[in-house]
Amino acid sequence: MAILSVDHRDQGVAVVTLDVPGEPVNTFSHAHSVELGAALDALAADPAVRAVVLRSGKPDSFIAGADINQFVAFGSAADAEASSRQAHAFVDRVEAFPKPIVVAIHGACLGLGLELSLACTWRVASDHPKTQLGLPEVQLGIVPGAGGCVRLPRLIGARAAFDIILAGKSERAAKALAIGLVDELVPPAILVDVAVRAADRLAREGRARRTSRGGIQGALLDRNPLGRRVVYRTARAQVLKKTGGHYPAPLAAIDVVRVGLEQGQAAGLAAEARAFGELAVTPVSRELVRIFFATTALKKDDGVPAGTRARDVTRLGVVGSGFMGAGIAGTAITTAKVEVRLRDAELPRVGKGLKAAIDIARGQLTRRRISRFEFERLVGLVSGGIDAAGFPTCDVVIEAVFEDLAVKRQVLADLERVIAPEAIFASNTSTIPIARIAAEARHPERVLGMHFFSPVDRMPLLEVIPTERTSPEAVATAVRFGRKLGKTVIVVADRPGFWVNRILSPYFVEAGHLVMEGVPIELIDRVMVRHGFPVGPISLLDEVGIDVAAKGGVVMREAFGDRLAPAAAIGRMVDAKRLGRKAGSGFYLYHEGHKTDPDPKVYDLLGIKPLATVDEAEVERRLVYPLLNEAARAVGEGVVRSPRDGDIGAIFGIGYPPFRGGPLRTIDALGAPAVVATLEALARAHGERFAPCEALATLAARGGRFYSD
Repeated sequence: MAILSVDHRDQGVAVVTLDVPGEPVNTFSHAHSVELGAALDALAADPAVRAVVLRSGKPDSFIAGADINQFVAFGSAADAEASSRQAHAFVDRVEAFPKPIVVAIHGACLGLGLELSLACTWRVASDHPKTQLGLPEVQLGIVPGAGGCVRLPRLIGARAAFDIILAGKSERAAKALAIGLVDELVPPAILVDVAVRAADRLAREGRARRTSRGGIQGALLDRNPLGRRVVYRTARAQVLKKTGGHYPAPLAAIDVVRVGLEQGQAAGLAAEARAFGELAVTPVSRELVRIFFATTALKKDDGVPAGTRARDVTRLGVVGSGFMGAGIAGTAITTAKVEVRLRDAELPRVGKGLKAAIDIARGQLTRRRISRFEFERLVGLVSGGIDAAGFPTCDVVIEAVFEDLAVKRQVLADLERVIAPEAIFASNTSTIPIARIAAEARHPERVLGMHFFSPVDRMPLLEVIPTERTSPEAVATAVRFGRKLGKTVIVVADRPGFWVNRILSPYFVEAGHLVMEGVPIELIDRVMVRHGFPVGPISLLDEVGIDVAAKGGVVMREAFGDRLAPAAAIGRMVDAKRLGRKAGSGFYLYHEGHKTDPDPKVYDLLGIKPLATVDEAEVERRLVYPLLNEAARAVGEGVVRSPRDGDIGAIFGIGYPPFRGGPLRTIDALGAPAVVATLEALARAHGERFAPCEALATLAARGGRFYSD
């Protein structure tokens, strides 16, 4: 089925519309490039055509990149390299086209979409917020494979190109114009007309000369061989600091950019194809591609039978204006753009919560992601008070009060008297089973959990927790609203700690034991950052709140026994009111809210002396293997619906190293028998809390795996 149509305009401009049938966005396969290439050959031979405009037929997407399904077919590095060379040949044909090609960009222009655009004569973009341009390939463990590492730095300079390539991030159209990535910025309504006029102008006047960007710094760094060496060296140091060397793709991209700028386009393209081929078959890329497919599948999975009706959420009520409540409110106005009513017991707390919610929107304004007009509109979406005003018209009400069962039950009882009969009540509890909160509810079918992670505006995961009595409609509504909030959503069983905090509990428990044994705080964190976590467990405890961890620890111990009992360090820190970042002191010192160094007074408080020598490999095993064990145990209990959901939850909820694929993928990679053997050795050395769970022992005994692929 054809993916394109051609409309001949009076000025001798042919408008080519790309529209992959049956797909929500345009993704390009080799077959699609062949069809477009054939169409361009015909237009090149047509004397009536003086110029071409490329546009998308999709409402909010230009080209979202290459078809990722092609990646799983690569059997070797040579296969992947050949695919990159094939893409180069196609894009080179576009660049060599004998007539001007203007690209009209509206919506996502990513990966191959941007690489194709870079080969065109002129780029016109819409000023719509959905217009984003970027090269996200490093997020799949590869480098751009269709010339992006070569053409982008030649267009905008190495520094600006590295900002895009090395983080795999996208730029809004206004920023793209500022750095020279696009040539014109116009409202969507006139995008194609402006592109046609630009094509006509280029046909008459020839290729326009672009002015160099970057000012004095650009002259010293981007356009100077010695300056570029500084740029390469700085970029490499920043990548290593951020990734710990676990991700080879950004480092390879730096090398490819260097070759392209110093040795010419042909050499750069050859280096890019080689790097693409080598990276595409690495374990890191394989895991990142699996994560991509898993998150894509979750976007279509409501966790209930297909066809279940979900209510559209336009008004949200939030009870509790503390850090979590304000974060939920701020995310709702900025991402979902729904009206929010914030409620608390005292007006000063309401005011503080409103300010925190508005500050999330203000952050977008400061980073120039929204205009002043958009900011004022978002601010108008949120209001607050101490009474129930506004709550009768809310579609969903989220409770984010103190982690106390009696308090949460009282909030539910009060709200059920005023909210609409069809409104959903969701608790943001982190550990308390939802069924216990809903035990006395008038309408338990409308009660579920929506467990957000802190800080809400930045953490990507949401756990939706139905009880046995929650209706499928309520679950579907919560899941789809979670996606509207920009979250990756997993549906988990109503067990203490749910999924993320369940598998995190033994990790925190063991970190506490290590501290009490005298293992230096900074060493514990350093070991786990080196393992691939974004922060170590002690830093994470400070971030979560040590009092919150203590409360959760009580719930987990009651449910699962002494193996999840918090170490003595946690209680002593709470007694000393050293609660973490929010209190200005915890295991670490803080200056104006920013973590500095471990506080040496903690050792005196705990009555311990830091050890001079520590077996770091043993520290790593003692932290990692209990987490793996608990993940296997929770899967065996049906806490998550599939290993896929469990691994995505761990990666997006606690920052489990993506290149390791998640705890269940890690068990498969190590082999269940090897994991069991290590746990048994740890149990002999440190106690029964390390004993392998029955589900893991059974898996090992039959030589099984969590995944069949």
